[in-house]
Amino acid sequence: MYTPTIGLEVHAELKTKSKMFCGCPNDPHASEPNTNICPVCLAHPGTLPVANEAAVKNVIIFGTAVGGEIATYSEFDRKNYFYPDIPKAYQISQYAFPFVRGGELAGVALTRVHLEEDTARSQHDKGDYSLVDFNRAGVPLMELVTEPVIHDAKTAGNFARELQLVLRSLGISDANMEKGEMRVEANISVSDTEGLGTKVEVKNLNSFKSVESAIEYEIERQISVIESGQKLQQETRGWDEVGQKTFSQRSKETAKDYRYFPDPDLPKLNTSEYQGLLISREDEIFNKIPAKKRVLLTGLGITEATAEVIIQSQFLSEYVDMLLGLGMASDAKVTTLAVNFLLTDLAPLVSEARDVAHVLSPVHFYAIIKALAEGKFTTRIAKDIIIALALADADPLEYARTNNLIVEVTPEMVQALVQKVLSENEAAVAEYKAGKTATFQFLLGQAMKHSRGTIPPNVISEALVATIG
Repeated sequence: MYTPTIGLEVHAELKTKSKMFCGCPNDPHASEPNTNICPVCLAHPGTLPVANEAAVKNVIIFGTAVGGEIATYSEFDRKNYFYPDIPKAYQISQYAFPFVRGGELAGVALTRVHLEEDTARSQHDKGDYSLVDFNRAGVPLMELVTEPVIHDAKTAGNFARELQLVLRSLGISDANMEKGEMRVEANISVSDTEGLGTKVEVKNLNSFKSVESAIEYEIERQISVIESGQKLQQETRGWDEVGQKTFSQRSKETAKDYRYFPDPDLPKLNTSEYQGLLISREDEIFNKIPAKKRVLLTGLGITEATAEVIIQSQFLSEYVDMLLGLGMASDAKVTTLAVNFLLTDLAPLVSEARDVAHVLSPVHFYAIIKALAEGKFTTRIAKDIIIALALADADPLEYARTNNLIVEVTPEMVQALVQKVLSENEAAVAEYKAGKTATFQFLLGQAMKHSRGTIPPNVISEALVATIG
């Protein structure tokens, strides 16, 4: 019986205006290659790096969110190796003093979280030569390392999914795996004893499916090698998406191979000054974590399935946060109506990529829902206003008045409607009085038809019951 042991290393590009150690725009996906570059990120002689404070804060915010120990002292190191996408022949990273130690996410213990610079992007598909785009060189890169406590591919995939949600919820990374903004590497070993087997690293997995498939394949491959009497090699392997198999790339480097030493061009960092920032924002940070939000939403009576739909969408999650800030949670009826209308009416009209600020504002959406809950709008009118104002934000109550959508419902108006319906449907009234209760829905439907949706159904229903007896 073999036990797989898996540890993950995940790299995520951080959302900052500039690169990690220079003032170039942080835009690795620029349409033209080698446009967001300068002497610093190209490692010209005599240039000096300056650390990006926003990137440091983002890593510390993430460490706070996962319950890690935030360092009061940290430093950057040089990780030495040569490759065409490393212009300096070393990468500025962290080794002995990372910003975060420990923590936990999705039930998986974390070892450390540190900050480094991304490499350039190599292109090998242009012919019998390779090209290098340095737009990505120097982009702030957060690296997270888990403890080797994962034992199956599904758990590893779920961890990566939850990590992506956390990064997006905190607003520190878009973590789009297809664009390389989040990249997963899996360290995998199998053993039939209590000890660990020979570790094999599978690099640059760029989808959750690839993470799970590569781990499953590598577990089976390693078991097959062991059972054939061969010896496993500690190595780095790639993932062939087409062939659905791993392939050998090179022998696995160790920390000694990288010859880490403190970068002499960057000062040591005293991060204690950020403690006040974290203390003041701790509740805000924790409330954005998906696990916390699941508890919050289900506690408001929202189903687990609906809560997950909200959390998985950055637009819906941000929008609900704003609605909660307006007091949505104080009224269970308003909460139910708001969530239902948001998912079924507003969200389908809005592209996921659009900024929340450019759609019907939460303030105006909330006004529509409150008016509906108070009987000022019918469901039909609320839906029509949402459609009309979805991408042209305006005051919904003013819009309703201008378009004669608000009808002041008086008892006399309701009674006149009820009498009209009863007089036109005497046979149905007789059936209802004789005990055929299903006929009531017919009468209610006729009344709604005559009112053209201007009178709430509950008001008409109460009047019908009171009149018929």
